[in-house]
Amino acid sequence: MSAPTTSTAAGSGGPTGPANRRALPGSAFLAAARGQTPAQVPVWFMRQAGRSLPEYRELRQGTGMLESCLTPDLACEITLQPVRRYGTDAAILFSDIVVPLKVAGVGVDIVAGTGPVIDTPVRTDADVAALPRLEPEGVAPVAEAVGLLVRELGDTPLIGFAGAPFTLASYLVEGGPSRNHERTKALMHAEPATWHTLLDHLADLTLTFLRAQVDAGVDAVQLFDSWAGALSERDYRELVMPHSAKVLAGLADAGVPRVHFGVGTGELLTAMGEAGADVVGVDWRVPLDEATRRIGPGHAVQGNLDPAVLFAGPDVVEREVRRIVDEGRAAPGHIMNLGHGVLPETDPDALARVVDLVHTLPVR
Repeated sequence: MSAPTTSTAAGSGGPTGPANRRALPGSAFLAAARGQTPAQVPVWFMRQAGRSLPEYRELRQGTGMLESCLTPDLACEITLQPVRRYGTDAAILFSDIVVPLKVAGVGVDIVAGTGPVIDTPVRTDADVAALPRLEPEGVAPVAEAVGLLVRELGDTPLIGFAGAPFTLASYLVEGGPSRNHERTKALMHAEPATWHTLLDHLADLTLTFLRAQVDAGVDAVQLFDSWAGALSERDYRELVMPHSAKVLAGLADAGVPRVHFGVGTGELLTAMGEAGADVVGVDWRVPLDEATRRIGPGHAVQGNLDPAVLFAGPDVVEREVRRIVDEGRAAPGHIMNLGHGVLPETDPDALARVVDLVHTLPVR
């Protein structure tokens, strides 16, 4: 499914990876993620599997989100749908940020029209101490889905997925989605010891969740810090970055590229580049050439078409895609993507046209 590349590098097993990891020397995605020169610009889309696809809506009828994520054959099929439809250069495991909390035993549900809702918010030392730990066997349904996908994807790489400690903490502390993160920021500043204990716990949980996916055969991992853009750089560096860095460092020997992405993180890109990822995802607010300068040398970039531009018509989309690919050439490697997830009402044909166009554009 992926086009050939001039690179001969492939994902290889390490101490935390399977000895029989797929060799994918033709993967444009993996080459770009490693700062090498692929034969074509790779492209995939955050939330490429989901509500924008009629086949997804049909398949999910009557099945809850978390149940879908934890039913291996269903998660496998949902992950495969956009790869079949679009011919993207990577698949991303169908999951949700709160899945590791759920399998660890935290009371959480995803409520339609609201998002993740926590049964008992975490706001004190006692609440943090009561949080369950995630054991590797709890990730078995996710690992099984990865195993199914590795067999089905052929030469298309699979990206593993997890939420970063800060974003998980924001759901736990707020009790659900929040516009201002006021309870989260109050805890960060008023009780820093409690805060760091919470994030250290969540870093361990996230690392366990991602290692299980690596052991099952994913070819790359992406750490989503969806709400990090709500922070100042100073607060990010002092109160968040060490815990994301712990997760990324814990996967350094896994033999797979590590992608780190957050929304509204233009002012944090330098710090995010220092946190330890191989690829830094960039939302649509900062041009990729400027983002590359902020991130610093040695990192590939991913992004960054505004998802709303897909509603503006083919001519506008083509103009913006060409601009972004041109700006992405400033980085050692560029993976074309959106600057956030596919919006639910997006026309699938618009995404198909993006893939087709990107694959015709020169890499350098």
